[in-house]
Amino acid sequence: MLGVMCGASPLPFNTIGFVLGPLHDEFGWSFATISAGVTTFGITAGLLAPIIGAAVDRFGVRRIALGSLLAFALVFAAIGLIPGSLVAWFGLWFLIGLVGMGSTPVTWSRAINMWFYRSRGLALGLLLVGTSLAALIVPKVAVWAIATWGWRGMYPVVALFPLLLALPLGLAWFREPTAAETPAEITASGGLVGVTFAEAAKDRRFWTIWISIALVALAYGGAHIHMPEIIKQHGLTAADGAGIMGMIGIALLSGRIVTGWLLDRIWAPFVCLPILSIPALACWWLMGNGTDQTMVWVSAFLLGFAAGAESDLIAYLASRYFGMANYGKIYGMLYMPFGIFSAISPVLYGRIRDTTGSYDQMLMGATFLFVAGALLLLTLGRYPVFGAREAA
Repeated sequence: MLGVMCGASPLPFNTIGFVLGPLHDEFGWSFATISAGVTTFGITAGLLAPIIGAAVDRFGVRRIALGSLLAFALVFAAIGLIPGSLVAWFGLWFLIGLVGMGSTPVTWSRAINMWFYRSRGLALGLLLVGTSLAALIVPKVAVWAIATWGWRGMYPVVALFPLLLALPLGLAWFREPTAAETPAEITASGGLVGVTFAEAAKDRRFWTIWISIALVALAYGGAHIHMPEIIKQHGLTAADGAGIMGMIGIALLSGRIVTGWLLDRIWAPFVCLPILSIPALACWWLMGNGTDQTMVWVSAFLLGFAAGAESDLIAYLASRYFGMANYGKIYGMLYMPFGIFSAISPVLYGRIRDTTGSYDQMLMGATFLFVAGALLLLTLGRYPVFGAREAA
């Protein structure tokens, strides 16, 4: 949980929104250009996800994840040292994607899936509570650090989370299960069961999940990063923005735990349909410049709840539809659209803001993307059974 919280998945997305204004004021860069830094990170990480997943299958989670935490912390802190150079800005975000991918759920979720079968959904939900904790804590730390030392000081302060919290605890306590500790349902004849990557890539269900993830990520990624700016159009302040981002963290936490609990009891696409559709209503409410603060807070909560559910679903669907034999590589491929389209989304939101003065056109498009992503999953069919299943 702490590894996820302090990794490269939540920290960039929970801080970039608070430096959009300061960077724009200091360097004159557009909102779209600044957001494209996270896009560079997301695309790099997304393209590397299958490679990191395969490395985790071969070398184990501990070595990859802990090394990545250290490298990510150092490069993230270095952002505070950049001159007014777009080459430096994009170069460091590229490096974050390169060295930080191993600290994302692609690695940590494999360990959880190896420890749990019957309560896997809830276990994954609890693992991904880490990103919810990041959304609760990091925005407040970021706002405080910016107020105290400016945007440059914020980056090394936030980098202390992986360096002084997750890394020491991971070195002390984190490990994967031994063969004797692995649940019987995910092994057969002493080995893990499931399809090969080539078999998964030929399966219609694989690409259905891939496209669904892409649509939802495209809708949500920019809404999350630009939320501090979106709420300003509704009359709220930067301090309100930190509070709303924290409330999104509560929504992420709720979405992960509730969704994980439901996934252990109900067919996953039935769980997804309402949860991934309600953010469409939130996007509709966030359009315009009305000053109803209650509606803004409710909308942010609904968006966060759905985002929490999506993260659970990627890991859960990968393990249930394709097994654990090649989980890292398969999950890495399914994480790819999440990383890439979550990264493209902020640029689209920023571009529309730069050209129209508001986010309304993108929010309107997001309403359709959320619903389409949810409906696609209804075509997946029953979970397959891999190998002989025994009672745990």
